[in-house]
Amino acid sequence: MSDPRDLLIRYGGSFTDGVVASASGSWMQLDDGRRVLDFTAGQICATIGHNHPAVVAAIERAGRDVLHLNAWALSPPVLSLAEHLVATLPPGLERAMFLSTGAEGNEAALRMAKLATGGFEVLSLTRSWHGMTAGASSVTMSAGRRGYGPAMPGVFALPAPYAYRCPIRHCDGTCDCSCLEAGFDLFDQASVGAPAAVIAEPVLSAGGVIVPPPGYFARLAELCDERGMLLVLDECQTGLGRLGAMYGFELYDVVPDFLVLSKTLGGGVPISAMVTSAGLEERCHALGFAHVTSHVSDPLPAAAADAVLGVVVDEDLPAVARARGEQVLAGLHELHARHEVVGDVRGLGLLCGLELVTDRDTREPADELGRALTDECLRCGLSVNLVRGSSAGATNCVRMAPPLTIGAEEVGLALEIIDDALTTVTARAAVS
Repeated sequence: MSDPRDLLIRYGGSFTDGVVASASGSWMQLDDGRRVLDFTAGQICATIGHNHPAVVAAIERAGRDVLHLNAWALSPPVLSLAEHLVATLPPGLERAMFLSTGAEGNEAALRMAKLATGGFEVLSLTRSWHGMTAGASSVTMSAGRRGYGPAMPGVFALPAPYAYRCPIRHCDGTCDCSCLEAGFDLFDQASVGAPAAVIAEPVLSAGGVIVPPPGYFARLAELCDERGMLLVLDECQTGLGRLGAMYGFELYDVVPDFLVLSKTLGGGVPISAMVTSAGLEERCHALGFAHVTSHVSDPLPAAAADAVLGVVVDEDLPAVARARGEQVLAGLHELHARHEVVGDVRGLGLLCGLELVTDRDTREPADELGRALTDECLRCGLSVNLVRGSSAGATNCVRMAPPLTIGAEEVGLALEIIDDALTTVTARAAVS
């Protein structure tokens, strides 16, 4: 009998060994009896832990009431989610649309931005990730660009504020935003006069957990305003407390024209939200804005998201993320002091990264070591993942984004496993 794994299309890398039979909180149970501490919250979606009772109960209620409706029919879960979500947001973000994935949300935001401005040119940061649909993949700079034909016309790249590997001033740890100014200068020279939007993440997660410096987003908003461009903040990985604030933009003292949420919103159920101002929504509606999908405003995912939002607010999980994040970063800095292969440590809240190098002076990315480390961690009962930052593998960063409900003892265990795994794989590499 053939292995059922052979029936699946591989969509980037290989599947891990073992099959997850169940999951609860911060833990996964494999079918062979092993338990694995999930330090990535699934695909950064299990914000309040796997199979949280509130989410399970909401799904059960929706299963009894209504699962799916046509695109223009509304249900209590959708109306409740809209009310509760907007209540957490500042003025200027008061109209919401619910879709299935972050890519869909970003597509909707970019379509609306183009309609509102009449332009089509979009700027996106290098090392960014915004999704794999046609438009979203065109503004994704960290992976998946080669071999698929032309990208969406009018896309321009802004250099990421990556202080550890600065391509502009080699600023070595402290970014002065020269990359931002240089990027807009290049855009101004190349533009055909049809600017529409800038799309950015508060922290570039898939690009290597790159944290922009103070003042970066305030200046970005100014540069957008000067050109009549709208600002889209993709908070699919950072929203709902992940960075230690309810939303990442709160840390930078800006309010975007469009906010996109997904991963952290659904608690493991596919849903995204695109939120904008009443003025932009009314203007685009008058212009005939259309973005209809099979599962827009579906009741079941809205019910799950409403439950997640309630837990995040009621348990003040942004504050928990700050405390646990400080614990993670402190532990990673200790690893940096003990292990020469750790080149850099960075992060905000519970989105943290540990960059591996073969040499701290040259900063040569440790390609093989990164893969060996994640494999060894998994063998020892910890799930972390390696993000490489570009199609060419320009960095090797072990990314950590556990559920916001993770406990201090679990964080301590994860740090111990990473420490031991670093010792094991570096010793193995030295022998080979």
